[in-house]
Amino acid sequence: MSHSPELAAALDAAQAAATVIRSLYQRNLSITTKADLSPVTEADVRAEEAIHEVLQARFPAYGFHGEETGQHNLSAESIWLVDPIDGTKSFVRECPFFSTQIALMRGGELVLGVSSAPAYAELAWAERGGGAFLNGQAIRVSGTAELSQTIVSTGNLKSLARSAVGWRRLGDLIGGVSRIRGYGDFVHYHLLARGSLDVVVESDVNILDIAALTVIVREAGGVFTDLDGAAVGLTTTSVLATNGALHERIHAALAGTV
Repeated sequence: MSHSPELAAALDAAQAAATVIRSLYQRNLSITTKADLSPVTEADVRAEEAIHEVLQARFPAYGFHGEETGQHNLSAESIWLVDPIDGTKSFVRECPFFSTQIALMRGGELVLGVSSAPAYAELAWAERGGGAFLNGQAIRVSGTAELSQTIVSTGNLKSLARSAVGWRRLGDLIGGVSRIRGYGDFVHYHLLARGSLDVVVESDVNILDIAALTVIVREAGGVFTDLDGAAVGLTTTSVLATNGALHERIHAALAGTV
């Protein structure tokens, strides 16, 4: 399977990070708490350094926005968005629900995404116009169009739970669906993109968590916005991702317009 030079670089960078992560997983690493109270380990920093080394060598003029090592040349037309370990809390608890997220934004548009979960044995990728793939196989969202047959997965709902109106609307929606789950992190986006569930609802995210997954879900035929229906951008903090057929109906239910 041939890849563009940018996708090839992102996949190689994800592999470099996976090598670091596998060597340090389940090693009882020390944990540092950042200013935002989120944890960081040696694995986070070393994995991001490995990613940056690969991407910088191949595309030295591109910008870089990393979760751990900072931001460089963000005025560039093309910017890499990187979270070396999305799900550090899972990593330190020896739960395999963590991943490396690498995305490319060009001219303000997300054009490429790689989602690598080494402990979960899944690697997903997509490039705009080229379809989405999981472990080398093309994937596609479901065709579910009836609410009564819909599977919804949720994650990171603290801010939504603090909103009495939003929480009630989510509860009303859940009452009409087939099944509600909370896979969280990369897992439910991979499941959505390969047609194993139909809707993902999240709050309390940042762009580095979801940039790559946005491209993957869209290239699999889905729709990915925030909970207000707005396009994903650098300041996005919530998610409504669906198989497309359900998007308007789910958004209307959560917005209270039906």
